[in-house]
Amino acid sequence: MTSIINENYAIHFGDECYRALNEFIAVKKPSTVFVLVDENTMEHCYAPFAAKLETVAPIEVIEIDAGEEFKNIDTCSGVWNALIELNCDRNSLFISLGGGVVTDLGGFVAATIKRGIDFIHVPTSLLAMVDASIGGKNGVDLGPLKNQVGVIQPPVMTLVDPKFLSTLPEQQLRNGSIEMFKHGLIADRAYWENMLELDFDFSSDTFESLIYQSIIIKNDVVLSDPFEKDARKSLNYGHTVGHAIESYCMSNPKQQEELLHGEAVAAGIIIESYLSQLNTGLSKKDLKQIEEFYEALELGLKFSASDVEQIIGFMAHDKKNVNGEVRFVLLNAIGSYQTDCVVDVQEIRNGFKLYLS
Repeated sequence: MTSIINENYAIHFGDECYRALNEFIAVKKPSTVFVLVDENTMEHCYAPFAAKLETVAPIEVIEIDAGEEFKNIDTCSGVWNALIELNCDRNSLFISLGGGVVTDLGGFVAATIKRGIDFIHVPTSLLAMVDASIGGKNGVDLGPLKNQVGVIQPPVMTLVDPKFLSTLPEQQLRNGSIEMFKHGLIADRAYWENMLELDFDFSSDTFESLIYQSIIIKNDVVLSDPFEKDARKSLNYGHTVGHAIESYCMSNPKQQEELLHGEAVAAGIIIESYLSQLNTGLSKKDLKQIEEFYEALELGLKFSASDVEQIIGFMAHDKKNVNGEVRFVLLNAIGSYQTDCVVDVQEIRNGFKLYLS
């Protein structure tokens, strides 16, 4: 897979990751290399990564707790303080080795400590490879509200080594694949259909190629609109509802235990596809295909009428909102979208009724 070289950052794949990383380190000569991990990536990923890291600089590992509930300012404070205690300076290098929580939080910490130091993302989950580590969005949650505090600052490079996927259970692979399906829905019908043909067979010879194509789709969208003024909003398809579901579950942890990001977004995709049929012309045939994709996930999330009202309430905090109006990305067809769509709240309720049926 050919490296993707942009003006301000690069994305490397496979063995090329380590050649590019070590070449960068040789030129930069960092004072210290900091590696952020959680307990999972410390156990499964750090040793093989460190074995390929070539540097004479001291290496300091900072470990955080795993899980979305720790993606917050308190965790950032702990990492910032650790960096200061370990003599971080402007010539330090910060490497985030982990899934979406580690890369989101790590990028935010690195972009703000000492007013910004160089950082590199090494995503180890499928979700982080195709979504969280691409595009420069870094940040944390504020209580149950998703991604409310952060910055847009790309890493100097992202290193995508599919070998790390062998450490993941199938549920985590499905979780990440939902963002890949989303990329097809907003940008490329042929890619969407290729994902359907994959049929969640993550051992398929075509799987790595689909990861690569998914990264290209996201990278192209980001390059066209780095600061999310227009086209980049399309990457939030399924997320207006999905993030609200996540926020609701974070504030009611016994309601939907261990809900994964992709699972919430998949529910959001179903509901926002229904809204697309009502408002932007998505055909019944396309909606049916999307429904069949969701049914194959066998997630079975359940919400009462009271739950739905609380979820709708969380949508008021969505970052795309303007003047208090909830703005959706909706599909005209698979592969084509509209941004800044305002939807009647009763249609949202009806979308949940369809989903729950």
